[in-house]
This record gives sequence, structure tokens and C-alpha cells, in this order.
Amino acid sequence: MTVRPDPGAFALDSFLDQQEQKSLLRFVVCGSVDHGKSTLIGRLLYEAKLLFQDQLEALMGTAAAVSGAGAGGTAHQEIDFSLLLDGLVAEREQKITIDVAYRLFTTDRRKFIVADAPGHEQYTRNMATGASTADLALILVNAADGLTSQTRRHSLIVSTLGVRHLVVAVNKMDLVGWSQERFDRIEADFRAFAADLDVAGITFIPVAARSGDNVVNRSPHMGWYRGPTLLAHLEQADIAPHDEQPFRMPIQWVNRPNAEFRGYSGLITAGEVFSGMAVQIWPSGRLVRVERIVTAGGDADLAVAGESVTLTFDQEVDASRGDVLAEAGAAPLVSDRLSARVVWMSEQPLTPDRRYLVKAATATAQATAGAEMQVIDLDSRRALPSARIANNEIGACVLTLDRLISVDRYRANRATGGFIILDPESYDTIGLGIVEAADTAQPRARIPAAPGPDGVKRLLTRTHESRLRSAAKALTWRIVASLVAFAILLALTGSVGIAGSVALADIVGRTILYYLHERMWARIAWGNQGTSPPAARSC
Repeated sequence: MTVRPDPGAFALDSFLDQQEQKSLLRFVVCGSVDHGKSTLIGRLLYEAKLLFQDQLEALMGTAAAVSGAGAGGTAHQEIDFSLLLDGLVAEREQKITIDVAYRLFTTDRRKFIVADAPGHEQYTRNMATGASTADLALILVNAADGLTSQTRRHSLIVSTLGVRHLVVAVNKMDLVGWSQERFDRIEADFRAFAADLDVAGITFIPVAARSGDNVVNRSPHMGWYRGPTLLAHLEQADIAPHDEQPFRMPIQWVNRPNAEFRGYSGLITAGEVFSGMAVQIWPSGRLVRVERIVTAGGDADLAVAGESVTLTFDQEVDASRGDVLAEAGAAPLVSDRLSARVVWMSEQPLTPDRRYLVKAATATAQATAGAEMQVIDLDSRRALPSARIANNEIGACVLTLDRLISVDRYRANRATGGFIILDPESYDTIGLGIVEAADTAQPRARIPAAPGPDGVKRLLTRTHESRLRSAAKALTWRIVASLVAFAILLALTGSVGIAGSVALADIVGRTILYYLHERMWARIAWGNQGTSPPAARSC
């Protein structure tokens, strides 16, 4: 009996393969209340034909009920696209977003996870939650209202939380007669406000979410705008980090299924780890080698950021939940005093006379705030001295912890540089914080030095040989050698042209060969005399 392949199965596999190859963009939509955030996302999904049939039928049914048209009625039906995301009864009754609504959708070019954040000041904590994992922030501004305090607050929060790419959608352009002058004024005001925000770039797009102008298709009313539509910009936005991060893995739990196995489980938040790699356990600073990388599918030679794994070491060590595994020689900050920027989200203000819990990655410590605090003024962006940080305010303070923890500066690593503040009685989340600096001078004196510093230095030479370093070595080596060859040829032939041509060909050809030679040897452990592990990094 011949079994014929199912063409449907092949089509499904092909579709899934295509989806895996697409990049993912996480973005949060924020801004002041009633500036049209939910409507914009609903219109985006509708215009891009990304709604399911039942969703579309439900929207049409709601529109018909509101307009008074029955089955076959002729009354004008205007779809309320905000209903796609405002799922709570209270949201539909009040016409505002309360909770964060997430939607996953895909186009031919990219996958998206969008968070529709509430705009009302009362729900700022929910907005901060949506922004904490975003790669890009889409900030809506009502063209008629301009910048509001909540617009400034949301912009400052997303910047504080490490969102480096902003898109300012100037919505409801129809209310101002599609005015280019009004659009230019809002752009100038926002750029002046954001002059010292730590962002990589800001893009401004005039839209009308209710009618769909410049959302997916170009607007016939704004011929003066030459930039991309909103969806086109989201599909091509470059949000990938351009710098390599050292390995980080906070230990989630110690895995002991039996007496013969001891592993340390957690999520890799940055970098990569390979079998034989040297890592240090912080805050102790203990140096070990990775013996095995255990995954759900079996042992692996290499694991990268975003994977949850269990690591075993070449020796038994005292490590537990809250410790951080880091690439040898690329230590995190180890301290019990953190200089932090805080987004406060509780009716009870942050004050120096109260105790709190700080949870950074998998570590938890008791904390108190120093007496010297600052609150950021939303209009002037100045940091003003204050005795407390109140609800919905953004400020800065120094937190003193009851023990050492391992963190990074937030700009270097969002996963190990951010933390939440908990109420020690209710365990409610009452604040978000990012590490700007840490006082490491005093605590580090209490940390045992890692064994064998000379051995560690030799080890790092092999375990952190980047592609750029190999290429630089190849190029400089060939330039020096080819200059010598040029001088010899010039002396023998007396021709600058011949000598230069041969030297140039020599530089290009042998640079490539030397680079490949270096990368090949970087993968071979033989002859390292135990000082360096086999390099599992790709060429």
C-alpha cells in the first residue's frame, strides 16, 4: 500500500517555517486618555485584513445595534474599532482602556505583539507593565489637544524603562483640517521635550485612526506628508541590538532529581554559554566550568539568550536561587546600595521611614530608601529635591539592601538591571525601578577573590575571541607583512604600480585566509593546556 503525502501537512509545515524566519517586534501603544489608542490598533488590524471573520461579524453587529439598523437596515454603520481591545465591561461602559490588552498578529514581513496600554493617570501602573517588555513605543497625540501631562509622563516612563525607539502618531488629523502646520508644531514641541531622553530615534506620522488615513494606506488628504505609513514603518523598524552582551543567567532553582545530579536552572537573559565555558557565580565570585547544558530536548553544546536551561559544573559549588551566573571576567555589579530611578505606583508614597522588598531577577532583599530623593518635573524635566516619591511620580533615590545582590546597569542589560518594589505585608507590586549605578567599593571588599587570576586572564583570551577581534588581527597582520613585501618589490622592480598591485592583492587574499584560519583554531581545544575551553562560538 502506497501512502501518499498529505499536501495540507506540507503547506502547514511551510507556513510554520516562514513564521519562524520572521523577526518579532514587541511594541506598546500609549498616550493620554481618549487620544485613540484602541481605535488605532483596531483600525490597523482591520485595514491589514488581520481580523478573523467572527471578530468582524461581531463588530458589524455592534455597529448595527448602535445605529439602529436591523438585519437589512440601511442606517449608517460606523464600526467602533476600540471594541477589539477594550474587552472589560467597565472599559466598554466608560470608553477607556483600564487593563493592558495584548494582541499577536503577523504580516508578510514581520510578527508583532502589541500592548494597548491605558491612558488614564489612575492606571499608569498598567501602562508601565506593558512598556517593560517593549522594543518600541507608539505614542499617540491628539492633533487638537497637543502634548498633555500624561503624554509627557508616558514618554518619560518608556524612556526610563529602556525603550529606545519611539513613533509619535499625531492622531485625529481630520479635526484640524489635515493641517501640516499643526503637525509640524506638535513635532517641534515633542522634540523639544524629548531633547535629553535616552532614545535612539523618533519618527512622526500624521494619522486619522477612525478613517484609516496613513495607518495602512496612504492618506489622500495629506499629500504634504512623504514618509511611510504606520504599518510600513513598523514592518521595517530596526530594533535589534548592535552590541554583544556578556553571558548572564540568574539561577531560578537548584535541580536535584536524584543524588547523582545537581544542576542550576534558569533563563539565559543575555549572551551565550557553551560546554566547557568558564563562568563565575555571583555574589561569591566562584569560578567554575560548564560541564553540561541540559535542555528539554536533551544535552546541547550551545545555548543562547531566551533559552531556559539547566547547567552542571565541573565541581560542586554552593549556589542557590538569586545568584547570577556570568561570563568569567565580565562581572555584574555586586552591591547592597543601588542608585535607582523609580516609577512609583502606590497610593502610599515612597518614604525613608518604611521597609520594602526589592526583587531583582530571581533575588529578593529587604530595602530602605535614603533620605535624599528627587522627583522629575514632567514639564521642565528637571530633577527636584523631595522628601518622598508619590503615586505616578518618577524619581530617583538610593536603596540600601540587607544583603549583596548581583545586578547590571539597566542600559547594559534590561533583565538584570531592572527590579520591582514589593509591599512586605501584602506583596503587592508598588514600584518599578532601574539600576543607574551601584556602590561597589565597600561590598566588593567582602567578596572572596576568584581563584587563579592569571589562569582566568589566559582563559578569557580564548573564550571571548570575537569575530571583530579576529578580523582586526588578520587585517593588521597583513598590512604590516604586505608593506614589507611592497618595499622589497619596489626595490627589485623599481615600479610603484607593480609593487602596489601585488601588495594590495596580498592584503585582501591573505587577510581572508588568516581570518578563517583564526576562527578555525578558535574552535579547537588541543594545545591549550587546560586554560581554555573548546570554543563553540560560530565562525
